[in-house]
Amino acid sequence: MKNQKLTRRDFLQTTAAGAAVFLFSGSKRTFSSVPELLKINEPFHGAILHERLAEKTSDGLKIKVCGEAALRDTVTVNWQPTIRAGTNFSADIILDKKINEITAVSQGSFGSQQHSIKVVWDKHSFRRYRFGIDDNSFFLRDITQKNYKSLFDCFYLKMLQDLNRKYGTKFVLNIYYTTGDDFNLMQFPDKYKDQWKDNCEWLKLAFHAYANDPDRPYQYAPVEKLMADFDLVAEQIHRFAGADTYSPPTVVHWASVIPESLKPLYQKGVRVLSGGFVYRFGEWDGAYHLDDARSEYIARSDGLMDFDSGIIFSKGDITCNKVPVDRVVPLLESIAKDPRQAEIMDCFTHEQYFWPFYSHYIPDHAQRLDTAIRWLTEHGYKPVFFHEGLLGGPDWDKT
Repeated sequence: MKNQKLTRRDFLQTTAAGAAVFLFSGSKRTFSSVPELLKINEPFHGAILHERLAEKTSDGLKIKVCGEAALRDTVTVNWQPTIRAGTNFSADIILDKKINEITAVSQGSFGSQQHSIKVVWDKHSFRRYRFGIDDNSFFLRDITQKNYKSLFDCFYLKMLQDLNRKYGTKFVLNIYYTTGDDFNLMQFPDKYKDQWKDNCEWLKLAFHAYANDPDRPYQYAPVEKLMADFDLVAEQIHRFAGADTYSPPTVVHWASVIPESLKPLYQKGVRVLSGGFVYRFGEWDGAYHLDDARSEYIARSDGLMDFDSGIIFSKGDITCNKVPVDRVVPLLESIAKDPRQAEIMDCFTHEQYFWPFYSHYIPDHAQRLDTAIRWLTEHGYKPVFFHEGLLGGPDWDKT
């Protein structure tokens, strides 16, 4: 630029990675890196917030909003002035609705920018846990073939009943249409319908998949396939167990469906989908095809709302068939120390490991459940169903 007159345009050079302010002072030129766009960094878009993550006041929930903006810009958040520190900004605001929009606006030499996010206030939150059991089909086949007088003559349901009587635990059993050999739900008798109803306050049945195999059946399956299997299982649950026992699913087999399936699932009553949200082999697994940023956030929090569908995504905290008895309590204790994960415990296991004929039978499987549920109970966690209210807690309507 030697011997060339500088113009205002020369002062700002944008790059793909961000913006660089070109400062001219005498014969010296320096560059100062600043954000290309105004951005709210915290809270995360879709975050579910409560008083153990913020400050409850008489006006609502007081939270801190943090982000980045160009160095000289004036920034407001929901019309409140912010504190600036370099390119960072922060402000305290009050949430007073269930769904809250947070908008940051910057004004500077090169115009104005705006960035908006939404968050959920779990106003009536309390420490709670849910217990889901995946891959169910063997107990239904056993009851059908043995023609028991009572559902609870089946050792598997008797074990769950004992846990309920001991701790008040509520269970959702996610079931298949068929075991893949000699049994499907159409064979299950309806003679136990009254007994299902008598126990529906703590025992629910939900769709999981058509069958155990093949693996990842809905990972790339069209919406029509998922919905057809969903309806097939739901129809049979209503037939032999009744509407009071039916639950919309909170996990689909392998925690993977195409994004186009989310709105149809919401329309079928799905409010929460749980998954593993584990990063391995260069991608997020058990994450329902969510993008990396949201998957990573869910992996270290209690949940995240997808506003496009209305579904909340939750990370499973413990899968009992994978955790030896002596590791159950240390795992739960470590989660409970993190306020971002401690409010809601999302507990899982899989049915097949209870059965002695299964190749990977776990003799102390029931003890693992008892150990986990006892710890949760002793530490003030209450049993809930995720499809009821807001993640199993009381919902509220102010939006």
